[in-house]
Amino acid sequence: MSKILIVEDDGAIVRNLSDFLRGEGFEVKAASGQGEALELAGNGFDLALLDVSLADGNGFALCSALKRDYDMPVIFLTASGDEFSVVTGLELGADDYIAKPFRPRELVSRIRSVLRRAGKSGAVMELGALRVDTEKAQVTKNGRELFLSALEYKLLLVFLNNRGAVLSRAKLLQEIWDASGDFVNDNTLTVYIKRLRDKIEDDPGDPQIIKTVRGLGYKVGK
Repeated sequence: MSKILIVEDDGAIVRNLSDFLRGEGFEVKAASGQGEALELAGNGFDLALLDVSLADGNGFALCSALKRDYDMPVIFLTASGDEFSVVTGLELGADDYIAKPFRPRELVSRIRSVLRRAGKSGAVMELGALRVDTEKAQVTKNGRELFLSALEYKLLLVFLNNRGAVLSRAKLLQEIWDASGDFVNDNTLTVYIKRLRDKIEDDPGDPQIIKTVRGLGYKVGK
């Protein structure tokens, strides 16, 4: 699983972007400024998303430090039409840039492209006999491909990215509501969890991967 460091001082952007990237199979940490980012940078991140304008420090200086000290791929988040920032960032060694407001799917595509070029794609997650290739959006079990709907796949990623944690139904609904553009309610969630279990469990009647925690929600083991 690839680890992404977001350096952005807009809390709303950080929350929304972090939730989206986790849903796409990434591990995410965030820093609001240069100092905090440098403290976190040694924790083995595969890529940094940097805002050019930071309340604490400077995105350009941070880019230089991350490239020099950690050889970390960097994608700049820039204001729309800010040509100076784009040129400066690329001259400092940034691997790509994307203008705000950006489309999340496009950003994920750019991230995966940069990770591939850097040899850090980390696109495969495994849990027992399950293997999830997030780059290909492919799920296999014991080498046999499983065909999941968009919502089933999204739900599986949410569970895999929260191993060991109890996820309430409200949390799951929050994570998957827009995965297919369809409205998802509590009853629909029950249906999708059943369908997912039917496909990934050896015995859906006695699930060992997605376990029910009575009165609290669901849990996937580490």
